[in-house]
Amino acid sequence: MTSPTDTHRAIDTVWRMESAKIIAGVARMVRDIGLAEELAQDALVSALEHWPEAGVPDNPGAWLMATAKNKALDRLRRDKSFSAKLEQIGQNLQAQEALVVPDFVDALDAARADQIGDDLLRLIFTACHPVLSTEARVALTLKLLGGLSTAEIARAFLVPEPTVAQRIVRAKRTLTAAQVPFELPRGDALGERLASVLEVVYLVFNEGYTATSGDDWMRPALCDEALRLGRMLTGLAPQEPEVLGLAALMELQASRSAARTDAQGRPVLLMDQDRARWDHLLIRRGLAALERAEQLCQAQARALGPYALQASIAACHARATTAPATDWARIAALYDALAQTMPSPVIELNRAVAVSMAFGPQAGLEILDALRANPALKSYPWLPSARGDMLARLGRHDEARTEFEHAASLTLNEREKTLLLARAQGSR
Repeated sequence: MTSPTDTHRAIDTVWRMESAKIIAGVARMVRDIGLAEELAQDALVSALEHWPEAGVPDNPGAWLMATAKNKALDRLRRDKSFSAKLEQIGQNLQAQEALVVPDFVDALDAARADQIGDDLLRLIFTACHPVLSTEARVALTLKLLGGLSTAEIARAFLVPEPTVAQRIVRAKRTLTAAQVPFELPRGDALGERLASVLEVVYLVFNEGYTATSGDDWMRPALCDEALRLGRMLTGLAPQEPEVLGLAALMELQASRSAARTDAQGRPVLLMDQDRARWDHLLIRRGLAALERAEQLCQAQARALGPYALQASIAACHARATTAPATDWARIAALYDALAQTMPSPVIELNRAVAVSMAFGPQAGLEILDALRANPALKSYPWLPSARGDMLARLGRHDEARTEFEHAASLTLNEREKTLLLARAQGSR
């Protein structure tokens, strides 16, 4: 018999994987993101009440979706202001039960009006409506799409957790008050919201690629979802270089996934990875998307954007058959361009690492030392980790050990903590 602890663990896993789809599916019914999330949470409570006794159903995601939609129907029945929506939903259900085939012309018109027909994309674009600030759009969509906690989002943004919590609450209230439609934007509105959507998709991918907390180094389901959405976005906006740039970047990064952990699930750093385990199909897909982005930029007389530049960096790693063959000088130059295009302390940190590999650890250390006073990086474990690596390469092992131990104290990911403490031990 399954223990209550195992059942609750299973519920948590299913919720992580299915919550975005459930919220999106319910939001299409009720046309209110805040209400959809509330109803999805009600379904989760029902699972917590019933599954420990009845057992986890064969298809737990479908169980949660059906329960949430039933709760949505109950809510619509109680709310007279939704009577028109309820009537429409009732007619659709009756048609399905009677095996009535919907009118073909109506279905064709609906398909034409809906370029992609994916509830998750509707959810992202609705949450990225211009009525919200950019920060609120990204925080809300990241929470709804990835099921991330407020703490995880705060770490992704390098801002305090209460700030993110306030953004999410206010964003849902604003969308409800403004009666923002649950639909994909058209025309100019698409371009206005595309940048925020790309940022969200990449943050979701990053959380899956290197989890900010928990027992696992990676959360593959999030990477897969971000890849799926990125590929769909290339179909929605095939002439936008940055859409292709993001798709290329995620494909190239994801190509290393199998080599990023060992048999025990422990992290394997880039320079130590077995490159034979890299996924060459994903590499080919990524390089092809990057080439298309470069062609579009050239045709449109535009410089490469931030995602295409990062994809170019990932391409340098993908093209290197061995770690020593990596073109670090080109990577450093690309980081220089990226720092000019999208300056941030994290990009500057990564530039320092590239400079240290291309021109020696002392050159990189000088850049890092200038970042130590930046408050945005105060709790960012990769700053002391990078310093520890450069100090170790300079033979300053006592200082390196201190930095690795400091980095380990900052991370909330258990696999990362173990790795950093092992590096500290190796610096003795």
